[in-house]
This record gives sequence, structure tokens and C-alpha cells, in this order.
Amino acid sequence: MPVIGLDHILIAIPVGAEESARRFYRDLLGFIELEKPAALGGRGGLWLRAGDFVLHLGTEQNFVAPKRAHPGLLVDDHNALMKTLSEAGVELVFDVPLPGYDRVHIRDPFGNRLELLQRV
Repeated sequence: MPVIGLDHILIAIPVGAEESARRFYRDLLGFIELEKPAALGGRGGLWLRAGDFVLHLGTEQNFVAPKRAHPGLLVDDHNALMKTLSEAGVELVFDVPLPGYDRVHIRDPFGNRLELLQRV
């Protein structure tokens, strides 16, 4: 059978880093935290939603952030979010322009790379 869509993406975070993840993903980026199924509750991490996009943050022993791998997250107000992130001390890394988008790369508190894009 062919793949028909995307259910979620999992990004690893260090064990015990859920509160830092909440402050970054929920409070700065605007994700909504979802309740994890009871069977998975003891594993740590978080499940988050933004629109139709679901992001799982899973804890990993001996965590090391990937250097280049990243999700591309669509945003609705690129300029306002850049201001919010900048004021929070998040480094904004502007890359080669991508036709049809405003975009920037950031890193979460654990070093995971995220690309934030707005269609223009």
C-alpha cells in the first residue's frame, strides 16, 4: 500500500527536559499540548499540535541533536514570531532565500534545528 499522509514527526529531547520543551514549543512557538495515551505516559516526552500538524517530543538517553535534519514548520505571522523569538534570546539564522517563502532556522533549547516558513 502507498503512503497516504503524515501522522506525526518525533524529535528527540534529553530525558527530564519536558518543562524546557513546554516553555519553548508551547509558550514561544504556540503549540498546544495533547494528552498522551495512558499506555505511553510513563515514557516521558510530550505530544503537541499546531493546526493539523502533530509533533512528538520523545526523550532519549545520551541525547545528541542532529546537525542538519529538521522539520519545516509553517507559521502565520513570520515577522511577529521572529520578534518574539529574538526577544526570548533565540538565535535566528537566515539562509539562502527560498522563492515563495520567508524563512529562518532556529534551534530549540536542546540543539534541534527547526525551519520556520511563511508562504508569501
